[in-house]
Amino acid sequence: MKNKFLTLLVLAVIAVGCKSKKAYSDNLRTKNVLSERSKSKSGHHKRSSGDKTGGSLPEDSGKFVRFKIETVSEYIDTFSEIAQQEMETYGIPASITLAQGLLESGYGKGELAMKTNNHFGIKCHTGWEGDYDFHDDDAKGECFRKYNHPMYSFRDHSLFLTTRNRYAFLFDYRVTDYKKWAHGLRKAGYATDKKYPQKLIYLIEKYQLYKYDKGGAKIAYEKSEIKNTETNAIHIVKKGDTLYSLSKRYYVSVDELMRMNNLRDSGLSVGQKLLVKTTSVN
Repeated sequence: MKNKFLTLLVLAVIAVGCKSKKAYSDNLRTKNVLSERSKSKSGHHKRSSGDKTGGSLPEDSGKFVRFKIETVSEYIDTFSEIAQQEMETYGIPASITLAQGLLESGYGKGELAMKTNNHFGIKCHTGWEGDYDFHDDDAKGECFRKYNHPMYSFRDHSLFLTTRNRYAFLFDYRVTDYKKWAHGLRKAGYATDKKYPQKLIYLIEKYQLYKYDKGGAKIAYEKSEIKNTETNAIHIVKKGDTLYSLSKRYYVSVDELMRMNNLRDSGLSVGQKLLVKTTSVN
């Protein structure tokens, strides 16, 4: 009886080992395929800035920037500017972009957003040649796009919607009609959740995100004054400056800017002096 038990135990261990080995091999094979695909396009993938009508972004520094967002309001303050810029360039309502970002990223605190700067849950899909990481979603270990800075995630979201035929009908809607856009995204298959439109609409109305859709005019960005010191620079805050826009300009995270200047929140005042790094000054 004892020998029979030992035999069954050995067989069970072998079976589990084979199953684990197969799962590892499948995952490794997926990584190798994506790696070869990336190498075939000279390694690190960089999307061209302003692929459609402008709205160019700073060139990718190649360094992963980790963002620390604590609240919904901080998320909105941080990313409302880039959402408006994408609206002006690609015609996607800023309210929709912000609501999707909030929902898909867990307002920047979700595991996927933290490790990939992917704020819209966009998976690798055929043809993706950029960086990537694996994350459990509808299935275990799915491939998701990875970005060195969240702004590239926002730009890729715009490109994702504007380069796929199934989303084309959305651009017949007015940019201020966030309800049609919300229902249209579900109809086009962006999400499998049947309540996806209601969730977007709830976020837009609760946090008044629709106010970022108004105006229609190009967003004005004023040039900022910079005074150099020996190792750092002093940035004098002008109207329209945000911590996020400054993080793009100086290639540092919002969290680092706040730490360097002992800031407790993301609010800025015109004329305020901020310490920034000279290595990225334009």
